[in-house]
Amino acid sequence: MIQILVVEDERPISNLIAVNLRKAGYSCRCVYDGMAAADALDKARYDLILLDVMLPKVDGYELMNYITPLEIPVIFLTAKASVTDRVKGLKLGADDYLTKPFEIIELLARVETVLRRYHKTENILTVHDLVIDTSSRIVKRDGAPINLTKKEYELLLLFVRNKNVALYRETIYERIWGGEYMGDSRTVDLHVQRMRKKIGWEDKIVTVYKVGYRLEG
Repeated sequence: MIQILVVEDERPISNLIAVNLRKAGYSCRCVYDGMAAADALDKARYDLILLDVMLPKVDGYELMNYITPLEIPVIFLTAKASVTDRVKGLKLGADDYLTKPFEIIELLARVETVLRRYHKTENILTVHDLVIDTSSRIVKRDGAPINLTKKEYELLLLFVRNKNVALYRETIYERIWGGEYMGDSRTVDLHVQRMRKKIGWEDKIVTVYKVGYRLEG
């Protein structure tokens, strides 16, 4: 299982991140200052670090000097939103830089992107009665493949990686179709309905009134 270290001193934010990472199938540990992060890195190996900049004892920028030789990818999480701060973080070796406040779905998308860049994603996902091989893009139930279109497969992965999270139609459209959502929900609704019928998840991918859809887990 992918191991993620969350270094964030604001406990409500840290807890929110941890809950959603675990729902998405990741294992994570939370620490609340730079020294505790260094101690954690001495004791265990992590696949990714989510690192706040403004930390007690040792800040995130200083901690990067300790992390860099370990060759662990880092995503900065910070309220410091200026271009200068962003450039500084990236020059220190961070793989991404996400400013607060942020949407959890965006954080999960960036986590997935960085892990994929480092070939650290899980190739086999088992969710409910489905087995998804992300390397071959094959979805099976009871050993039998299910024929999904490219968009249907991408929709399925989006729901699986955001299990128990209500996804707005505009968010789904922007993530899958890559354009600006213009308020016409027919494209999203049609693809979701066809996909969940094919995989037999009519009772698992539920409609959220005035929002969109949620995969219940």
